[in-house]
Amino acid sequence: MADTQQTLSNALVHRQDREHVFHSWSVQGALNPVVIKSGSGSRLWDYDGKEYLDFSSQLVNTNIGHQHPKVVAAIKAQADELTTIAPSTANHARNQAAERILGIAPQGFSKVFFTNAGADANENAIRMARLYTGRDKVLSSYRSYHGNTGAAIVATGDARRVPNEYARGHVHFFSPYLYRSEFWAADEAQECERALHHLRRVIESEGPQGIAAILLESVPGTAGIMVPPKGYMQGVRALCDEFGIIMIMDEVMSGFGRTGKWLALEHYEGVTPDLITFAKGVNSGYIPAGGVIISDKLNQYFDDKMFPGGLTYSGHPLAMASIVATIDAMREEGMVEHAAKIGAEVLGPGLRALAEKHAVIGEVRGLGVFWAVELVSNRDSREKLPVEAMNALKAGCMQRGLLPFIADNRLHVVPPCNVSAEEVAQALAIYDAVLAEVGAAYAK
Repeated sequence: MADTQQTLSNALVHRQDREHVFHSWSVQGALNPVVIKSGSGSRLWDYDGKEYLDFSSQLVNTNIGHQHPKVVAAIKAQADELTTIAPSTANHARNQAAERILGIAPQGFSKVFFTNAGADANENAIRMARLYTGRDKVLSSYRSYHGNTGAAIVATGDARRVPNEYARGHVHFFSPYLYRSEFWAADEAQECERALHHLRRVIESEGPQGIAAILLESVPGTAGIMVPPKGYMQGVRALCDEFGIIMIMDEVMSGFGRTGKWLALEHYEGVTPDLITFAKGVNSGYIPAGGVIISDKLNQYFDDKMFPGGLTYSGHPLAMASIVATIDAMREEGMVEHAAKIGAEVLGPGLRALAEKHAVIGEVRGLGVFWAVELVSNRDSREKLPVEAMNALKAGCMQRGLLPFIADNRLHVVPPCNVSAEEVAQALAIYDAVLAEVGAAYAK
C-alpha cells in the first residue's frame, strides 16, 4: 500500500478513472475530470500540489468544509464501536442524529425517517403524502431539481427529467422568477400575485381532489438560486390548506446554514410545511445521508398503518455519527450566523460590485453563502451567455485555482458556511479577472 501511495499522480489517477469509472450526467468519451487528492476547509489539492479554492462546495454540500476534524474524529470513533446495523434496530447514534435534526425543525415535528440522500428523501416524502391523502398527483415547479430516482427526477422540472419520465402523476407549474418572468410582471409583488394565481389555476384544472402534494425547494438551488418574493410561500401554504394538499419543502441544498438560517424555510414567517426533506449539508456529505422530517399529523397517521418503504442503510451508524458531529460543530463554531454575516457584509456586496463593473452580469441574487450570478451577452435583451463562454469562464477559474459551480448561464457562488472573508476576497478577485476576459470576448 505504501509503495502504491508513493506512485500516485494526477496522470495515473486520471487514466484509471477514464478506464474504470462511469460518471453521472456525462458523455463518457468527452470527460476530462479534475483530479483531487486531499482537502481542508475551503481548499483542495491535487497530486502535484496545485491548490484550489472550492467555491462549489462540491455539489453544494460541504457546508462545514472539507475534512473538519471533529466530524472525521466522530466517524472514526463510531467505526471503532459499530460500523453498521439494520434499520429495524434501535441505535444510540441514530437517536442522537434525529434529536439534533428535530432540534432545528419547526414546532410540530417529532420524528425523522432516514434515507441515503436527497433523492430518496423526496421519493419517500411523496410516498407519505400519497398514502396520507389517498391521492396521486404531485405538483412541482419547472425550475427545480429534486434528485435522480424514479419519482424525484420526474418531479424535477428541468430538462433532465425528459429522458427519465417513467413515474406517474406528476404535474409542473411555473414558480416565481422575476428576472425572466413568465407572468409579464413589473415587480416582485406582481410576480408573487400572478405566480400564485397561476398555481391556483393549475390546482383547479388538475382537480384538487386528486392532488397529494406540492413539492417546492425552499430556495431553488440548481435551477438558479431564486429567492421567492415576499408572500409567495405563505400563499402556497394557504392553497395547500384550502385544498387539503400536503406541502413538502425540499431543504436538500438550501438547508443547514446555506442561506444563513438552519433551514431556509425560516425566512418565510408563518410557513410550516407538512414534510421537510434534507441531505447534503446535514453532514456535509462526509457519509451519504438524507431524510424526511415528519410533522405530527403524518406521524399519527402511520401509528396504526403500515408504511411500505425502507432502505438497508437507513440511519447508518457512521452517517448518524457524522450528522451529530456536524450539527454540534456548526453550533459550537457559530457557522450559521457566520454564513449570514459573510453573505450580507462581504459576499453579497462583493458580487454586486462585480455586477456594476461587468456588463455580462445580468443579475446577482442570493442569501448567506448561496448566490447566483446570471450571465448575459446583452443586458437589455437578457440573452444568455452561450455555452462556449461558460466553458471559458470555468476554465479561467480553474486555471487560477478556483473550483466554480456552473449551471446553464449562471455562476453559482456557494462556498462552505465557514469560509473566511479573506477567501471570499480571493475568489472575488479571480471572478473579476475571468469575467473581464469573458466579457471582452462575448459581450454584445
